Amino acid sequence: MKRRILALVLISVLLFTVILTGCGSSGSSSTGGQTFVFAQGSDPRGLDPAYVDDGESSKVIVNVYEGLLQYKSGSTEVEPCLATSWTVSPDGKEYTFKLRQGVKFQDGTPFNADAVVYSVGRQLPPNRTDDMPYASFTFGPVTKVEKIDDYTVKFTLNAPYTPFLANLAMSLAAPIVSPTAAKAHNGNLNENPVGTGPFKFVKWDKGQSITLERNDNYWGAKPKLAKVVFQFIKENSVRASQLATGAIDAMDGLDPNDVKMLQDKNMQIFKDNGMNINYMAFNCSRPPFNDPKLREAVSHAINTDELVKYLYQGYSELANSPLPSFMPGYDKDLKPYAYDPEKSKQMLKDLGKENLNIKIITYSNPRPYNSVNGQKLAEAVQGYLAKVGITATIVPYEWAEYKTKAGQGEGDIMFYGWIGDNGDPDNFLSLLESKEIQTTLNTAKYANPVVDQLLEKARTLPNGDERNKTYQQIQQITGQDAAWLPISHALNMAAYAPNVKEFAVHPTGNIFFKNVTK
Repeated sequence: MKRRILALVLISVLLFTVILTGCGSSGSSSTGGQTFVFAQGSDPRGLDPAYVDDGESSKVIVNVYEGLLQYKSGSTEVEPCLATSWTVSPDGKEYTFKLRQGVKFQDGTPFNADAVVYSVGRQLPPNRTDDMPYASFTFGPVTKVEKIDDYTVKFTLNAPYTPFLANLAMSLAAPIVSPTAAKAHNGNLNENPVGTGPFKFVKWDKGQSITLERNDNYWGAKPKLAKVVFQFIKENSVRASQLATGAIDAMDGLDPNDVKMLQDKNMQIFKDNGMNINYMAFNCSRPPFNDPKLREAVSHAINTDELVKYLYQGYSELANSPLPSFMPGYDKDLKPYAYDPEKSKQMLKDLGKENLNIKIITYSNPRPYNSVNGQKLAEAVQGYLAKVGITATIVPYEWAEYKTKAGQGEGDIMFYGWIGDNGDPDNFLSLLESKEIQTTLNTAKYANPVVDQLLEKARTLPNGDERNKTYQQIQQITGQDAAWLPISHALNMAAYAPNVKEFAVHPTGNIFFKNVTK
């Protein structure tokens, strides 16, 4: 009898333990409340917004930091955040911001004008360094940022700059960091992020996860979740299986092949127009692809229409331009080089490149703009190239290493993509500006002085027909020069458990967890 009672007690204890610890995604944290587990394909490159340029970093950063402005839910329209109001001088060169009072960083230090001057000032010449990839992209026209009083700052620009307010809401470069924390870590918060956001950093187990917890001193409405855990699971199918079994609460990088299985398990699928581009870039800075005719010949060899249908099964649309079709300035009449393998062969012969050998580098993990991963995409292109006599060797890298290799200019061809930061066409087309070669954002290392001049012109024009026509002209020139082969625009997709509420992917690809509940 005693043994029987003991067995019942042990079973009860075991069941209670399973309830508490099983399905780790639904447990309560020690701080009180729920833990939410979100899975993505790889680690961030870092967690200081001044030093990174990738989506994996951005998704964590937007929950820890905030900027002067933010985007409204579901759009790229700006609204106040750490700034409560602003004025613009008649000549469009001075922006004065009134700052929100009573806000503290997660280390307890005050947010004020000094913090803004520090965060922006470190990214302006002469402080700016080569490992700040978004600095010139975000603050290029800014000549000075100065404190007027404790809660007023003024930006001075060298020319009118239409995208400026949109840039200040971006998740990279623009967020305000704690000067105290930054100085304590030699000016770099990649490993120790401290912002004013709704969640604060707890730990980063490299290759495994990042844990954030609710910032109970947050100035706005407090998050419902106690903790958010970002898990790093490389394979799409593994993430989908984890979601189906309840081990995680949500995931991105959704493979089209997994959608039906997840729907059969009553998982919810988030779908929306994607503000992104999936592209192949030629290294234009050296032979063999410093020759635009060779780039054209290779472009004719690849059947992008067939490739997009085969790989993405209706969850991406064929691209004819860097710009998604719903963005201002998109040129609907632009015609990329058509698939014509016979023409490609003849051009290769005329150029004396019939037996061309090239090196392709790519990434091994899925990306929001390429759900099947870079290696599968590269292999599909490799097959097309073989049909016209080009031998391509593919070298894949994990994402963080790939970013470094791409920046160093390794490879003759590379695969890459872009998720729009702010809804402005400048944000996409500036990737083909020569000054962004040094920042590594211009992955093709393409330079055309006419394109540079048109980009500078477009930034000073007010939104409207003239600005849109200038961007259409840029698309026509860059399309003819074939620095990129545009491939596809992916739907913004993610999947989440049926008990999850208020989960959405923003047009910028970010996920804001402060309103999410289970």
